[in-house]
Amino acid sequence: MERKQEVSKAVIQRLPRYYRNICELKAEGVQRISSRALAERMGLTASQIRQDFNCFGGFGQQGYGYNVDKLLDELGAILGLRAGRTAILIGAGNLGRALLNNFDFAASGFELLCAFDANPELTGQRFGGFEVRHSDTLSAFLEERKPDVAVLTIPRGNAPALARKLVERGIRGLWNFTGEDLHLEGLGVPVENVHLSDSMMTLCHLVGTREDSMPHK
Repeated sequence: MERKQEVSKAVIQRLPRYYRNICELKAEGVQRISSRALAERMGLTASQIRQDFNCFGGFGQQGYGYNVDKLLDELGAILGLRAGRTAILIGAGNLGRALLNNFDFAASGFELLCAFDANPELTGQRFGGFEVRHSDTLSAFLEERKPDVAVLTIPRGNAPALARKLVERGIRGLWNFTGEDLHLEGLGVPVENVHLSDSMMTLCHLVGTREDSMPHK
């Protein structure tokens, strides 16, 4: 489905939520769902869902709703989940190993090729089925395999220099867990800066706001 207009980042960021919920609906045996029912499930409004989908031409029919299988295919295509993209992970410390062991990269559209770390004791080990290679071999690997994106789980002070090196050698996107925001838009490279603490602090604020709104005894 072709885009009818330039799509905002806010809409793009909602697409994975739509995809995840539609996957769950399919697993539950649901074949068709209305925008109203989907909105209730996701805590959105039916109008918001229709507006978001209309950015890509719309997927439903008046009075019928959305065919779950078709919607899943359309959203998967928009997200590029079947484009055959590849990834590497750099930094096989605690967080890196947690991702290797537990995160389903394939379900998110990427084939993870391997991991890299500067610690020679980790070289040759496998976590989640993925081999850890020494960082000294990274440049040759980038030249040979040309992965699309890099997942960064290295110490924050090393992130900017490594990120620029990766981009210069062909990396097209970064999933950044270093705790240091990377801004490489000038190079035309998308970066997703992941801060778990941001989400937790938001929750802290919301809990406090709810407490303040509750009647005092």
